[in-house]
Amino acid sequence: MYKYDMEELYRLALDALAEKGVRVQDIAEIVYELQKDYVPITIELCEENVLAVLRKRETIHAVLTALAIDKAVDQKLFDEPIRTIIAEDEGLYGIDEVMSLSIVNVYGSIGLTNFGYLDKKKIGIIDKLDKMKGKEVTTFSDDMVAAIAAAAAARLAHSNRNTEEAENAHE
Repeated sequence: MYKYDMEELYRLALDALAEKGVRVQDIAEIVYELQKDYVPITIELCEENVLAVLRKRETIHAVLTALAIDKAVDQKLFDEPIRTIIAEDEGLYGIDEVMSLSIVNVYGSIGLTNFGYLDKKKIGIIDKLDKMKGKEVTTFSDDMVAAIAAAAAARLAHSNRNTEEAENAHE
């Protein structure tokens, strides 16, 4: 049995996102929009946080699973009726969001509220993925990208808070 190391899995997750047309910079732009009014940030700092979230085992596994499901449904490898339910991203089908929550839950309530906001607002690449319905299955992909952005924004907020607390402790 072949074992993947974490670096290889990380690269596979990045490749799977790229195959869907998602770049790290696309996700970083969403993080920037979420945090620009609260934290002094740059797009580079947002990218660093996205990459840090993407390096987590939970994220890698969720990304690879979610994108594999979208791909398999696109290739009609799922049986009916679940194939159509996923392909049409039916409103009461919530498994895509539940899988994405495995990523945001690592970052607490900030991650969760960011995810809910992004799931409704569909900012940037999330909107682009969501609008691909009918051409390509992105039911899990759009939520996964929203989860990565939400988690990275929460990570950024937490790290800024920790920096502020450390600075205040020295005053």
